[in-house]
Amino acid sequence: MADQRGPLDGLRVIDLSNHLAGAFCSQFLADAGADVVSVEPAGGNPVRRFPGWPGLFRGRRSVALDISVEADRETLQGLLATADVLVHGLRPSEAAEYGLSAEQLGAGHPRLVTAHITGFGAHNGWSHYKHHEALVYAKAGVMHNKRQLTRRPGPAYVSVPYASWAAAHNAVHGTLAALLERETSGRGQVVETSLVQGIGAMDTYNWFYEMILDRYPGAYSPMDLAYDTDFRPSAPLLYALLIAPTKDGVWLQFAQTAPRLMQAWLKELGLLEVLADPKWAGFPLLPTAELREEFWLEMITRVRQRTLAEWQQAFEHNPDVSAEIFRTPIGAYDHPQVQFEGRALTIDQPGIGPVKQPAPVVFAEGKPIHVPGPAPAVGADSETLRAEATVALAARSSQTVSEGPRTLPLAGLTIVELGTMFAGPYGVTMLTDLGARVIKIESLEGDNIRTLVPFPEAGGAKVLQGKESLAIDANSPEGREIVRAIVAEADIVFQCMRAGAAERMGLDEATVKALNPDLIYVNSFGYGHDGPYALRPAYAPSIGSSSGIAYVDSRGRTVPPQNEEEVRSVPVVLHSAHAVPVVQADGIAAAAVASTIMLAVYAKKHSRTTFTGLTTTMVGSALNCLNHLNNEYEGAVEAPVVDEEFWGLNALYRMYPARDGYVFLAAAEAGEWDELVAALKPFVSLASDPRFADEKLRAEHDGDLADVLAGVFATKEPRVWEEELTPQDVGCVAVAEANAERVMQGDEFAEAGFTADAVSPIFDEHRRLAPMVSFSRSLTKADAGCTIGQHTDALLTEFGFGDRIADLRARKIVG
Repeated sequence: MADQRGPLDGLRVIDLSNHLAGAFCSQFLADAGADVVSVEPAGGNPVRRFPGWPGLFRGRRSVALDISVEADRETLQGLLATADVLVHGLRPSEAAEYGLSAEQLGAGHPRLVTAHITGFGAHNGWSHYKHHEALVYAKAGVMHNKRQLTRRPGPAYVSVPYASWAAAHNAVHGTLAALLERETSGRGQVVETSLVQGIGAMDTYNWFYEMILDRYPGAYSPMDLAYDTDFRPSAPLLYALLIAPTKDGVWLQFAQTAPRLMQAWLKELGLLEVLADPKWAGFPLLPTAELREEFWLEMITRVRQRTLAEWQQAFEHNPDVSAEIFRTPIGAYDHPQVQFEGRALTIDQPGIGPVKQPAPVVFAEGKPIHVPGPAPAVGADSETLRAEATVALAARSSQTVSEGPRTLPLAGLTIVELGTMFAGPYGVTMLTDLGARVIKIESLEGDNIRTLVPFPEAGGAKVLQGKESLAIDANSPEGREIVRAIVAEADIVFQCMRAGAAERMGLDEATVKALNPDLIYVNSFGYGHDGPYALRPAYAPSIGSSSGIAYVDSRGRTVPPQNEEEVRSVPVVLHSAHAVPVVQADGIAAAAVASTIMLAVYAKKHSRTTFTGLTTTMVGSALNCLNHLNNEYEGAVEAPVVDEEFWGLNALYRMYPARDGYVFLAAAEAGEWDELVAALKPFVSLASDPRFADEKLRAEHDGDLADVLAGVFATKEPRVWEEELTPQDVGCVAVAEANAERVMQGDEFAEAGFTADAVSPIFDEHRRLAPMVSFSRSLTKADAGCTIGQHTDALLTEFGFGDRIADLRARKIVG
């Protein structure tokens, strides 16, 4: 049974943030048993406007403070004196104004670890920009990547908070690393991350895809979009990842990506015989758009010949063929695996009643690692917490802590990685930047992700950064002996193979803990270790469709098709919603993996607690990424939904055409209207227009306001608007019209600190993403990826097999 005190029992967190990234971060900490105190204005944290506020604020306490008032700032200082962690999203100038800069916190609270989550970073020319997620998506190019969400020309609004989720977990694993470092140094520090870095954590392999196209034009034919401009399939993978409706109108996402699965899929559709026709020679690399479209439509037609029930029966009889239903965020709770594992909780929320919401991300022994209580009302604990702050202030004395050396916070930690692709392994990759040593056990052929881009090693270059590769036949007796010898000296084993694979290899938790009882063992599955979907392949599109991610980003385009045009057009929208590599479920899962590993490391070092069956899943992570939307209870408010053409949410939070491009305006929060009115006064008199006199009237005349603003923004270039409005504290950026992976490799993002130079045996010197977090004291590093078996000989020698290398290689035990 999981320890219901939670691994972070005794840790106090003060959450001063007012955005989703901070809420996700503190939710994870509260779900692990930390005492999280939300500092909120009397009107409540703006995040409470989401229907999922009960899930986001569960298990916390709340104090109402107005930190613009000196007395309440003093109370906050008293609370910080009792705390281990502070979470906030203030821009640097705001933090200094409230006494919360790195220098001020270091002087007043030297043991405090601060998780500082900004939009654009804290030490560059964009530090003063507003932290609205859509501004980050727009400037970084994500809206361009997702442009096929809409049939109009131009970028498209993105609804899922991928950047907030990843930034939150960057903050979590950075904070836990800083807390571990504090165990040795006795000192706290500031951990910084941003929504821009959150986006960077999401992409699987396109960073290097774009880099190669830029560096080696002609290396391969670029394929920017999965569908061409006439919405015909252009990517061969779309046959394996077919999206099609059943006879009774239920949209299905297939995922037959392995050759064996694709063979079974074509046989089930009755198309293997068809492919014998020379007309289809070279399938799936068909030579013309017309042929690609014809075969695609034939596959859709054959899916439509059966009802959902008939397809589900086929899946039962043919385990090599499977598909996911496109579900709503709340409909995801009906997923058989979610129900089997108990990945949904119902918590009785005072004043509301039962609220169904995602269970915590981390499970142990098949149960949530900690079961949180309900969310507090705003200020529910103010009296108690104010009294605690008063006592702490009275008892506070000056503290002097020696500097000590600057080190990598995870130096000395060794992780053995068993698994392939991205969703699990990239979570481990991020920890290499903090100093962890990661030994990757891979087959002689190498991880399949290495070959996903038609250039040597490019597909796996990102996920393999900082790792040591041992190419070995781990199914052979000698190979198993070598892996076990390495595991016996490791701190952590991370495995993300299909359910049952570790047991078959003799590398399951029970077996390896017999060799190394102090070992931390972390599992990450697509669906789970057992249950109805445990043996099914889990790919990003499968999880995106089943969890509600596709529903949210597609504006609910998962209803039955009304005509033949929708049968052709809706798959384009749904693919863009959840299968574009820049942001998808693989990245969501990887972020949670890093946090789970760090949670286990902290629990062991701080309280000597080692958990059994520690597990995270892609499904569970995706459900939690939508926690702001998928709480089910009577009277839940509806969250704003993007307009039909994917411009944005309303006139004050949307994209506008400008002269030769687009801008994104974000001015919908309290106080931002006045800033916008003042900044646009030379161009339009918004203040004198009675239609826009107050918030209610602006909502009633939203279309009129959009028309007025459209006329203004059309008069200047996007970059000019950004340069004019951001210094006046108006959220407005030029929308990048290039893919995010290319935009973020550019000089502008490099100068802002979001890239680092690395040297690869394949790519020589190149830019990679900078580490996902930075520290005010501790160090990070940014290594390149490795080739297959690059470290085999060195590892064999280190672990006592050096005299057998030639023999092992000759017999193809190692590569």
